[in-house]
Amino acid sequence: MGFLTIYQDNYTDSTVISNRFIDEYMQAANDAQLKIYLYLIRMMSARLNTSISDIADTFNYTEKDVMRALKYWEKNRLLTLDYDEHKNVIGIHLLDFGTPTAPPVTPQIAPVPSVSVPSVTPLASVVPIASKPNYTLDELKAFKSDESSARLLFVAEQYLKKTLSANDVRTILFISDKLGFSEDLIDHLIQYCVDRGKKDMRYIEKVALSWADQGITTPKQAAKLAGKYEKSVYDIMKALGRHGTPTDTEVSYINRWKKEYGFDTDVIMTACERTVLATDNHRFEYADSILSSWYKAGVHHKSDIQSLDENYRRGKTTARTVTSNKFNQFKQNDYDFDALEQEILSN
Repeated sequence: MGFLTIYQDNYTDSTVISNRFIDEYMQAANDAQLKIYLYLIRMMSARLNTSISDIADTFNYTEKDVMRALKYWEKNRLLTLDYDEHKNVIGIHLLDFGTPTAPPVTPQIAPVPSVSVPSVTPLASVVPIASKPNYTLDELKAFKSDESSARLLFVAEQYLKKTLSANDVRTILFISDKLGFSEDLIDHLIQYCVDRGKKDMRYIEKVALSWADQGITTPKQAAKLAGKYEKSVYDIMKALGRHGTPTDTEVSYINRWKKEYGFDTDVIMTACERTVLATDNHRFEYADSILSSWYKAGVHHKSDIQSLDENYRRGKTTARTVTSNKFNQFKQNDYDFDALEQEILSN
């Protein structure tokens, strides 16, 4: 992992935290953002090099956690990030706080001249966390020969009930090497997926990426995340062909159906079944249109749906009969109204 150059506009040979940072920025920042910013100040003050991986190792974060914190401070204009031509981070520029919001009090001492810190050419660029390297066979052998890795791979084989392929080992190495998951967290990850009937390594990798994106670094945090939603939420997700942790939008739909409309899970599952038969896209929106119409029609239980369907079919039959009797002297077009209705709903 390459080393980064950290420099700022007005350098002082001590670790000094601005009062403006304490007054205006500290309260809104989370634990990781505070730690990483203060660490950068410390390294800058000592004129020491660091890297994304070093920062991650120091605080037991993933590299993605570090990048998220850096971008938070960049958004708040306390630093800027330097990139190479491949958009990899190669430097961090700590910015001056600028003019305070209140009129400054003129100091009665002579100002200390700023000291420029020469830039240092980075050794290498930072590898993006999202990229999955194509590990060589030698790298896989080295990973498998490590005692803790060998133990982890053995446990994975017991969970998955199969001998791991080279691609399976590559995925576990990626989760360990690039996502920064500990042995305990990978153990918990595989067990979590197997308990949900998912033994495909691609699914396990997707869950790992989701956890990394949400800052999960310990089994306790993962368990807390999994317990955030009741089982019915995951049942509804599965019924609509979605897997993994639900998004905020998906949860808002499910909460509307359960809390605002007051539907039991069996009613929602019926709407999901009809949605899957009707469309492959925008399934939450489609299911929401079905449940909204049922809510307006006064559906409370699954048995009400059958009555509603029967009335709907009876109404269509009556309408067709009246139309046929009234206009039978004209040539009639043979329309498939059911097909037309499905076409309209799918648009």
